[in-house]
Amino acid sequence: MELSARNNLKGRIKNLKKNDISAEVLLDVGGQEMCATLTADSANRLGLKVGDEVSALVKASTVIIGK
Repeated sequence: MELSARNNLKGRIKNLKKNDISAEVLLDVGGQEMCATLTADSANRLGLKVGDEVSALVKASTVIIGK
C-alpha cells in the first residue's frame, strides 16, 4: 500500500493510557518523546502494549518550531 505520509518514524511504546473512548500512546523515537492519541478501539485492535516497536506515520499541514 502506498501512503501520502512521508514521515515514518520508528519508535517503542514507552507508556500507554487507555479509557473507554481514547488511548494516549507515548513513544520513544530515537531518545525523543512523541505522543499520539487514537481511539481505544484502534489501540485494542492493534494490540498495543508498552515495549512494542511501532511506526508513527506523520502527515501534518502545520509544524511549529521554537527556539
